[in-house]
Amino acid sequence: MISLSPHFITDGQGKKISVVLPVKDFEAILEELEELEDIKLYDEAKKSNEPSIPIDDAFKMIEAKRKAK
Repeated sequence: MISLSPHFITDGQGKKISVVLPVKDFEAILEELEELEDIKLYDEAKKSNEPSIPIDDAFKMIEAKRKAK
């Protein structure tokens, strides 16, 4: 779990309207979001039931397409 140190900006009535985070907290949130996105993509790929290929074969196919251009 990420431990955050937010600072809030309020309007004249004391309502929170913005938040300021230390850069390290912001970067930690971005890392967590990227990991969650990877998990979502993995879950979607598993649900699709499409055949998979070994990673080395995938890289060879990609490289062949690059050379063909």
